[in-house]
Amino acid sequence: MFVPLSVLEFRDRAETYFGEKVGVVDGDKRFTYRQFGERTHRLANALRDLGVAPHERVSFITYNTHQLLEAYYGVLEAGAVLNPVNIRLTPKEIAYIVGHAGSKVVFFHKDFKPIVEAIIPELPAKPRFVIMEGAPDGVASDEYEALLSGGSPDPLTPEIDENEVAELFYTSGTTGFPKGVAMTHRELYLHGLYAEIGLQFTEDDVALHVVPLFHVNGWGTPHFLTMVGGQHVMLRKFDPVSFMQAVERYKVTRVLAVPAIFNAVLHHSERTKYDLSSLKQVIIGGAPSSPTLIAGLEEALHCQAIVGYGLSETTPILTVATPRTFLTESEPPEKRAIRQSWTGWPLPGIGLRVVHSDGRDVRPDGEQIGEIVVRSNTVMEGYYRDPEATAATIRDGWLYTGDMAVIDDQGYVLIKDRSKDIIIRGGENISSVEVENAILSHPAVLECAVVSAPDKALGEAPVAIVVLKEGASATPKELRDHCKARLARFKVPRDIHFHDSLPKGGTGKILKAELREPFWKGHDARVQ
Repeated sequence: MFVPLSVLEFRDRAETYFGEKVGVVDGDKRFTYRQFGERTHRLANALRDLGVAPHERVSFITYNTHQLLEAYYGVLEAGAVLNPVNIRLTPKEIAYIVGHAGSKVVFFHKDFKPIVEAIIPELPAKPRFVIMEGAPDGVASDEYEALLSGGSPDPLTPEIDENEVAELFYTSGTTGFPKGVAMTHRELYLHGLYAEIGLQFTEDDVALHVVPLFHVNGWGTPHFLTMVGGQHVMLRKFDPVSFMQAVERYKVTRVLAVPAIFNAVLHHSERTKYDLSSLKQVIIGGAPSSPTLIAGLEEALHCQAIVGYGLSETTPILTVATPRTFLTESEPPEKRAIRQSWTGWPLPGIGLRVVHSDGRDVRPDGEQIGEIVVRSNTVMEGYYRDPEATAATIRDGWLYTGDMAVIDDQGYVLIKDRSKDIIIRGGENISSVEVENAILSHPAVLECAVVSAPDKALGEAPVAIVVLKEGASATPKELRDHCKARLARFKVPRDIHFHDSLPKGGTGKILKAELREPFWKGHDARVQ
């Protein structure tokens, strides 16, 4: 008998087999999986009562809260499409997303009322607004908890077409307005299975939600962690102390986050005051990581540190850098550490190649650079209401990621750079990530970014923007000499600038475009 694939099965499984277990923690609030399940049923019925029809979009503008986690199931149970919005975008971008999605209802946390007030005049049609943890007023006609109280606790049984859109996420919009990535029930379900096989979470795992749930499906954690009955701990705002307090208080075992977050924790002056011994694995994604960071985390936290990789367009996880036993038994220990800092090898169900511009596979020697292309049941069908962008990204059944990488003889890939971040100096390609890793290996450096700057003789040249650790010192010459000992001379940064901090986006990624812009201001075009 054919049963449509839907992540609602994951919620139902947790409710049935882990009903009395505390499944969700949000500050002082605790919900067992039975309570969590009932709240999602009430949300689904409340949305129906508001007139939300199947396939209509429901947006959430909020932190990592239990309400947003409930929406991952309640909105889908209502037959609608969930659209979590990046809270760090500008009001103009958020207005575009809500308008482009055509959202019927918009839930927002009270802290984001000014943003909601700013976007209302820009919307082509006004949705219904629901406030969370605040009182209804002229903007919001409903309040979240009151809405749930009025909703029936009886489960709905919507007709699920596994190939219909279930979730809608918008890219960060580094080039033009954000693009909508439409994820189907089938893609989300299969991603949950693939990710669980690759990461092997269990009911004993406690995961801290540091990655914003508005970001690329929260890396699938709302699905696969629920499926196995693990515990969700919501972290509304990141700062190193809040992070460490949560790990200590809730005995967190697993964390997924971007390099900047782990770097901030690793180098925090009060880290040793907290008991972080419950951690057994940290997974670094969202941006390339350095071997220095991997080694530092394993040494300081006494847990496994690995890299993972994925895109909004792939639901998202594609690879993880987990070691393979048969390799670790036959290779020197330092090889294992290096591989864990690579981008990783594909999850089951993922077809991945690294290809030249003409479509030929690069040599699997860890040297030849090409673009990562993928195909899988977890790859999007296309961008939402954007056939031109879809055609430019998906060609001959393969999704072109824009990530330039090498691949070794064991299928491990290492991203060298985004294609747009490759620096071409006098005809020589330079990976900004390679230069960053060299700089990050200096003991005085906390974080850095390498971008291109115009060069009259060579077209462009690498420059580095560096943040030093608290109390540390270094000079540009010292850092350049450090690079000269580790890099070919043409890769050594022409200039090094010291900043107090680096600009970061909503997910913690360093905004290289913002750092690059001052160097190119006044130039008619980027020289490549």
